[in-house]
Amino acid sequence: MSLRRSASTIVITLLLHASVIHAAQTASCTFDTFSAPSGYSLSQVNGVSDDGTVVGQLLNTNTQQYEAFTLSASGVMIKYAAPQSSTTWLYGRNGSGVNAGYYQASANPAHLHGFLLQGSTFTAVNHPSASNTWLFDVNQVGASVGSFSASASVTKGFRLVNETYTTIAYPNALTTYAMAINDNGEVVGSYASSIVSYGFAWNNGTFTAINYPKSKYGTALLGVNNSGMIVGNHLSADQAHGFIYENGVFKNIVYSGAKFTEAGGINNNGLISGQIYFTGGTSLGFTAVCK
Repeated sequence: MSLRRSASTIVITLLLHASVIHAAQTASCTFDTFSAPSGYSLSQVNGVSDDGTVVGQLLNTNTQQYEAFTLSASGVMIKYAAPQSSTTWLYGRNGSGVNAGYYQASANPAHLHGFLLQGSTFTAVNHPSASNTWLFDVNQVGASVGSFSASASVTKGFRLVNETYTTIAYPNALTTYAMAINDNGEVVGSYASSIVSYGFAWNNGTFTAINYPKSKYGTALLGVNNSGMIVGNHLSADQAHGFIYENGVFKNIVYSGAKFTEAGGINNNGLISGQIYFTGGTSLGFTAVCK
C-alpha cells in the first residue's frame, strides 16, 4: 500500500511515528521463492493459508489488467477474476480453502465489493451502510474482517460473523483498516487520524497500539496467527520493509541481495508470505520460515 497493499488502485498509505524505542533484530529466515507466470508480473503477494497456499494479485503485462491468484504449495497457480469486475484482489485464505477478497466493479460507478470464494462458489460481502467494501481476511471459524466507506473521507473496519457486522473504528480516526483475524478473534490492522497512521491489535472492542520502533514513515500490520505472531511492514520513503512481531519483540525480514523485502501474511504454522524487490524493478514472491 508505496506500501503496496492497494485497495483497488486506491493506495492505503500507512505512516507513523513509533512509540517503541528499542532497535529491531533481524530474523533468521529460510526462503522459498516463486515468480509470476509468463505474460504477468507480481502486483501483490498477500496471505498464506495453513496448507501453504498463497493468495495475491497479478498484472497482465499485455492487457494491463489486474487479476487475483492462488498458488498452492506444490506450485499450481490459478488466476481469478470476480464477476463483472475490472480488477480483483485476494488478501486472505483460511485452512478450509475459503478466500477473502474484493473487486472493483466494471460498471459505473465503479464501487468496491467484498467477496468470499471457495472453489467456484462466490459469496458477495457488502456492508449495508457503505458504497465501498473491502474484505481482507477470513478465519477458520468463518469470521471475516475488512473495511467499509460510506463517504470519501471516512473509512471504518468491521468484523462479520453470521451476517452480523461489528464496527471496528479507532476513536477519532478518519480511516481504520481491519486487515487480518486469527481463530481466537484477534484482529490486526492500521488507523489514521491525519496523514500519520498507526498499527493496532483489536480484541472485543479493546485496541492495543503496535508500532515499529523509530519508523519515520509508517507501520502496517497485515497478518496474525493463532499463536499471536504478527507480521507487517514499516515504511522507508516509498519502500515497505517486512517484520515479525512476537512477545514485544520486532524482527526484520531480510532477503539477502534484495532492495527490500515486504511481508504479506502468516499462517498458523508460522509460514510467512510476501514479496522481494530487487534493484531494477524485478520482484519475486516468497514463503519463509523465520526464527
